[in-house]
Amino acid sequence: MTTYRDRTDAGQVLADRLSELAGQPDVVVLGLVRGGVPVARIVAERLGAPLDVLVVRKLGMPWAPELAYGALGPDGVEVLNEQIAGGLSESDRAEVRRREQAELDRRESRYRAGRPPLDLNGRTAVIVDDGLATGATARAAVQVARHLGAARVIVAVPVGSEQAYEMLAAEADEVVCPDTPPDFGAVGAYYDDFREISDDEVVQALTATA
Repeated sequence: MTTYRDRTDAGQVLADRLSELAGQPDVVVLGLVRGGVPVARIVAERLGAPLDVLVVRKLGMPWAPELAYGALGPDGVEVLNEQIAGGLSESDRAEVRRREQAELDRRESRYRAGRPPLDLNGRTAVIVDDGLATGATARAAVQVARHLGAARVIVAVPVGSEQAYEMLAAEADEVVCPDTPPDFGAVGAYYDDFREISDDEVVQALTATA
């Protein structure tokens, strides 16, 4: 079992796997907030690519929040799986959207203060997180990135479940995941240091690489 010292160590491993992207002018590295940002920061620094955040909120079923029927992204992007969403009443959908939109707006305001809107048009988007459990958030991020005009979408994570990897492989152009243990449990089990990342740390990472 691969164990990373911390998210910095994980970022170094991912950067090695992504080295062919170094110096390519169309590449942008996107950290999924919050835990993916410290990993993405290392990847961006090593590749010489800009770092940004992709704020995505899953739209989960009211009785099973992990079961996503869609996702919200910046600039009003909404992605829906109508097969699942069709089972919800309009009032249920409106309540879930209101709640998740409020949190998305809060995070966008906090992280993007003074930064231009996210522009992925024609670019290679490298979406980075600290691990894949269900993969639902990363899947939503891939869909949002495509809606924002990304020409190529790569998902890069240090560790993930086999099921999540297979799901993402069908969605993204490429998935880089050094470790997919068959008995995958929680993402934090693969890190010596998996402390929670604060909003302030996300802002500091973005400011440092601006």
